[in-house]
Amino acid sequence: MVKFRSFLTATVAGVAALTGAAQAQTATPNAAYVNAPVMNRIPDAQKPSGHCGIFETCASTKIGLGKGDIMIRLSGVGVLPQDRDARVWASGPIAGGDHVALKNTHLSTTNQAMPELTVEYFITDNLSVDLIATSTRHEVSAMGPNVPGEHLDVGSAWVLPPTVTFAWHFRPHKRFNPYVGVGATAMWFHNMNGALPGTKLNSGFTGGPSVNVGFDYQLVGNWFFNADVKQMFVRMHAWEKGGALGTSRITAHESLDPTVVSAGIAYRF
Repeated sequence: MVKFRSFLTATVAGVAALTGAAQAQTATPNAAYVNAPVMNRIPDAQKPSGHCGIFETCASTKIGLGKGDIMIRLSGVGVLPQDRDARVWASGPIAGGDHVALKNTHLSTTNQAMPELTVEYFITDNLSVDLIATSTRHEVSAMGPNVPGEHLDVGSAWVLPPTVTFAWHFRPHKRFNPYVGVGATAMWFHNMNGALPGTKLNSGFTGGPSVNVGFDYQLVGNWFFNADVKQMFVRMHAWEKGGALGTSRITAHESLDPTVVSAGIAYRF
């Protein structure tokens, strides 16, 4: 009886030992499988970010315009002088007196088209300030019954009209963003040439207020299309003397009041 109990105890112990060894052998591969590193896994923080091209609109692209933006714009511009309220006087032998008014005589200035460069900065989301720079060449002629042939070429002049404008934008951070603005224009006339032989054409510095309306539209990425119409209110004081006029002098005051129409492409920095 004692021997049988000893045999039974030894048998149970052996079975338990075998079972534990088997469980250990089974657990080891499973644990190794569970804890094995996953190959080719790249942490999210190390994943390469997508490159956004200069002519692409990406998730990181800012929509519309707002505070701190700087715009560089290249446009085609048309300058259309209105030639309002022209008055012409003659002095010297051809007039038989000094500062004789030539009634029913006015000046006509030709239209012109040129490229224009604009720099604009957004002070706030709605308010921006811009500066335009261009120079256009215009032909000037006198017309009226007191002018020989009722049409006389006076000369030509280049005009440099730098204009500073403060504009209010109605839809910041939107693709389509209309605006209105007010500003001031200064005009310098340079490279002036008289049409009559030997005559010299001169003009004084002038300036005045301006108003404008326009819009920006975001095309792709940081590229924008812009259309703008400005109305400037400036007068011109000019005179011509010498050469074919001898000692005589022709003087004119005119409200040029040019309308400036432009359209172009801008890039936002």
